[in-house]
Amino acid sequence: MWFLSSHKTKMIESGEALPGRSTAIPTAERHHVKGSPLQGPFPPGAERATFAMGCFWGAEKLFWQTPGVISTSVGYAGGFTPNPTYQEVCSSGTGHAEAVQVVFDPTQITYDELLRLFWENHDPSQGMRQGNDVGTQYRSAIYTHSPDQQAAAEASRVRYQAELDKAGFGQITTDIAPAPAYYLAEDYHQQYLAKNPNGYCPDHGTGVACPVGIGVRAAS
Repeated sequence: MWFLSSHKTKMIESGEALPGRSTAIPTAERHHVKGSPLQGPFPPGAERATFAMGCFWGAEKLFWQTPGVISTSVGYAGGFTPNPTYQEVCSSGTGHAEAVQVVFDPTQITYDELLRLFWENHDPSQGMRQGNDVGTQYRSAIYTHSPDQQAAAEASRVRYQAELDKAGFGQITTDIAPAPAYYLAEDYHQQYLAKNPNGYCPDHGTGVACPVGIGVRAAS
């Protein structure tokens, strides 16, 4: 299996990427569960967070079920190909990761709480895979939308690494970088596990808790 999939774990260079297209892939306009728009407009004060943590179906469900989250969508981020298709991303020829974009009300849930959910619900030490899902599209990443988010994400990585060390896990491989272009995935991927309740998307969490209050919120 490793021989067959090893080429998918090597990140491509920009000059090797598939050409893509100039127009966006058709997708849904509104959230299948919440009824909120996928691309806005959103309420004043709403903020965005973008995470890659393996298969995006289960990751999106985790966040849409979280109080304080206004909307979620799945898409492709961190690569080179404009407006890629799912099949192109799966080929590892675009450089994209499967990503979830979360729109949230910061008066109801903090960015630190979203970071806690991110760390606890996948294994950030696996490199270009999550479990049996192998390839660059399954890598772990936090794409930040402000300097404050960048600082909070970097601080959370340090704290969570300390917890993983205690539990015998390896080094975190999560990319933390300013948010790149985000391309919405096809309609059938949006809120996939609500449309397909028996869909396969396993949780690869380590079972290691992330300290609450990793940046702003203090333990009560």
